[in-house]
Amino acid sequence: MPTIGWFEILIVVALSIVVLGPRDFPIMLKKVGSWIGTAKRYISDIQNEVSNIDIDEKKIDNQIKKDIKKDE
Repeated sequence: MPTIGWFEILIVVALSIVVLGPRDFPIMLKKVGSWIGTAKRYISDIQNEVSNIDIDEKKIDNQIKKDIKKDE
């Protein structure tokens, strides 16, 4: 997988400043940061839900094992 180095980031920033202008560039950075934050929260919520499902399945498995031992 290709990596992005500092030089490539510098080129993107310089082109963004030229295209957007120095006045609108900080506004664009704030919007992009907000989008990234939203995406990270969404991914984190999904990861938490998956881990909660895994924990619930383990609790159910343990309860079934206890019930089986109890019936024997």
